[in-house]
Amino acid sequence: MPIKASEFIQNPDGSVYHLNLLPEHLADTVITVGDPDRVERITRHFDKVELKVRKREFHTQTGYYRGKRISVISSGIGPDNIDIVINELDALVNIDFKTRELKKETTSLDIIRIGTSGSIQEEIPVDSFLISESAIGFDGLLHFYDSEHVQNKEFAEAFIKHLDWSKQKAAPYVVDGSENLINLMEGPDVHKGVTGTNIGFYGPQGRILRLALQDDKMNDKMASFSFNNKKVTNLEMETSAIYGLSKLLGHNALSMNAIIANRTAGTFSKDPKKVVDDLIKYSLEQLIK
Repeated sequence: MPIKASEFIQNPDGSVYHLNLLPEHLADTVITVGDPDRVERITRHFDKVELKVRKREFHTQTGYYRGKRISVISSGIGPDNIDIVINELDALVNIDFKTRELKKETTSLDIIRIGTSGSIQEEIPVDSFLISESAIGFDGLLHFYDSEHVQNKEFAEAFIKHLDWSKQKAAPYVVDGSENLINLMEGPDVHKGVTGTNIGFYGPQGRILRLALQDDKMNDKMASFSFNNKKVTNLEMETSAIYGLSKLLGHNALSMNAIIANRTAGTFSKDPKKVVDDLIKYSLEQLIK
């Protein structure tokens, strides 16, 4: 049965509503970035760019890096945008755009986030790289889906207890990254850890400018938490949503983090652009191994 027009929305040219892409525009390997301007910082390394599409904050380029076809797409900041991006990426490969019906055989994408992040563990310094083995989401997005089967409930429950998590906030959830992509992207100088995904940049990440926090010890309690010898290592704003939706839809996902701040030490990178560019080059090389 065709999906209703109000649920699967297409533009007049047939492209998917927000991303403005057609199925043939998308590679099976997708790099996501928050900043639309970061897309060209990746594709400038490509041998060839065959497509450039831009709509709102969603900027997509598809091309080839050393013979490997890759799409790079900006999501904007936050889990709400990730909900759009991952669902529409999946639609591009698993919905027939002419009949509006689900395809009988599903396609699995490799989705790699390349983004910035702040460490909450002193031993993970600025200017380093970190792979998110798992993500813990404070955004609540995954609870809108039938998702308990992809969540690590024991981890989340231990976290909630340790932090005395307020019932007024969304319940944290934990989802693992793709083991295959972790093995592909790891390196001798790359840290691994559990990434916390926040719903905002200031209060939700424990930053105080003029507004008091509900729990001003949250980051300290988070840094001291451990579950099965795993610690929460860093904070950002997309990874848990990428991991949760990707796992539900049958895609492989991994988050590569450029650590540009250490919240415990109170330090910030002197050249964050270089750190990101170095992570881009490292990630591209790992993808063609």
